[in-house]
Amino acid sequence: MEPRSPVYNLIAVPIEKVKPNSYNPNSVAPPELDLLYDSIREDGYTMPIVCYFDETGDEYVIVDGFHRYRVMLEHPDIHERENGMLPVSVIDKPLDCRMASTIRHNRARGSHNVDLMSRIVADLHELGRSDAWISKHLGMDKDEILRLKQITGLAALFKDAEFGASWVPEEDAENPRS
Repeated sequence: MEPRSPVYNLIAVPIEKVKPNSYNPNSVAPPELDLLYDSIREDGYTMPIVCYFDETGDEYVIVDGFHRYRVMLEHPDIHERENGMLPVSVIDKPLDCRMASTIRHNRARGSHNVDLMSRIVADLHELGRSDAWISKHLGMDKDEILRLKQITGLAALFKDAEFGASWVPEEDAENPRS
């Protein structure tokens, strides 16, 4: 029996035949869009663009994956590498069901657990990765990395940090608080 899920029937579609829908409420902030570009540049397209095929317009209307589509539109290096072709998974549903699918896809992505993210930052640090490496590869700014390090409470995460002259560890202070 052939699998029922559309992802088993991926097709390569010229980007010119792919169009955004008119109802997606999702937006991505510039840092996350930059990270998506980095991800596609480094890993390729690992997730297809989910589309509905509109026979009357002979085009594929995006249900999920608008920002992955946008990366190819805005980055000639990606367009060239992929020969202008997007990986597409086609669903055949009426508009109301496609709208519901779009929202489900958007909401199912979830959010990152702060404790788990701080543990990942700690693990990367323990593996010898610098804040600059973490920033570049995880798309975080220095303040976010600092906040995540603070959550773990591991002094080792700050061993290479430079502190101002006014900061002295309590055990080294001449007059420790009692």
